[in-house]
Amino acid sequence: MAAGGSYSIVEYFGGDDGYRCGYCKHENGNFSHGMWSHTMTVQDYQDLIDRGWRRSGKYVYKPIMNKTCCPQYTIRCHALNFHPSKTHKKTLKRVNKFLSKGEMPVERCDEGHDGEPMNSVHEEGVRPPPEDPLKTDHSEIQDITTSLDTESSNSTPREDAAPASAEKTSNVTVKPGKGADSSRPLCRKAKDIRKEKRLQKEQLKQQETVSSSPSPAPSKSSSNQPKSLEEFITEYLPNDPLHRLEVRLVPVSFEDPDFLASYKQSVALYARYQMTVHGDAPSECGESEFKRFLCDSPLEAETAPDGPDVGYGSFHQQYWLDGRIVAVGVLDILPSCVSSVYLYYHPDFSSLSLGTYSALREIGFTRQLQQQSPKLAYYYLGFYVHSCPKMRYKVMLLR
Repeated sequence: MAAGGSYSIVEYFGGDDGYRCGYCKHENGNFSHGMWSHTMTVQDYQDLIDRGWRRSGKYVYKPIMNKTCCPQYTIRCHALNFHPSKTHKKTLKRVNKFLSKGEMPVERCDEGHDGEPMNSVHEEGVRPPPEDPLKTDHSEIQDITTSLDTESSNSTPREDAAPASAEKTSNVTVKPGKGADSSRPLCRKAKDIRKEKRLQKEQLKQQETVSSSPSPAPSKSSSNQPKSLEEFITEYLPNDPLHRLEVRLVPVSFEDPDFLASYKQSVALYARYQMTVHGDAPSECGESEFKRFLCDSPLEAETAPDGPDVGYGSFHQQYWLDGRIVAVGVLDILPSCVSSVYLYYHPDFSSLSLGTYSALREIGFTRQLQQQSPKLAYYYLGFYVHSCPKMRYKVMLLR
């Protein structure tokens, strides 16, 4: 494959054997296509993830949806259509309250909502059967509705109260009723009353629209306009906060001075996160594993006249708190999207919901890039596995 004079070089792996699943731990239930990517253009990878592929380091794979034990769906949201819910606003307010006053919230349990990796599976020797790797199947991209509030959409209706006992005591005399009072209106269900009120309001609005003058309506004041995501990110932050948070984007390149200067600190933070949050042994999260998983990328850095100023490729978005890194989001910037690869953070700050917070910042970052490159408008969260509790935060985040 060729794109702009560059080529993608991949080595396809075939086979019918199943391998251990990183989600349900089935010993041989994981079936997927897979290929080792020696080098890949950003456009070729964009085409692949639009067909349900994802990368882990330089290994690029696609689940066989009708065969694998845990089907994995690619999900994304249109960044410009995203509206933060009440839960999102609370998360942003919680972080800003900590930055401005130093108040650390009480530890919370969100069932994977916070701090779980954006692509949480660690590939363990996944190899695919020899099927058409570019054939689109059930793993088509799932667009997420972004305007619903998770607190209302995920609520469980209360069970009906137990019926009263029909048994009557012997000392109670039941008197015959007088029947309905014709002077009073008939009883109506509450939902019918609410429906009628809604219809009346809609009719009133239509009448006001028709009766209004044809001249353009005056623009609403800025106070009546809904706040943007960017405004919520900086809301309640004083000019001189107690803690300073700086978000830096550095390309994943050992030739980049900023990446090199922060490399050792990033490795140490990754190891601490993996051991504390995921229970990895020190041998499983050393420098070589960090480099293979989060630094080795097949994507070639590219720039384009109509692309973003930072260019395309793989990046680390670092969150610096008072001069030290407390979280890192690994991102791929592609022609049509920002793709989230992984997130790791300092466990001491888990109560700040850094998983949700960083995802909101990444959506804001996608919106920023879209102003420079109009076709770059989507934010990809990686795979979603419905049966995996740790994946619930992805849908909760963007519903």
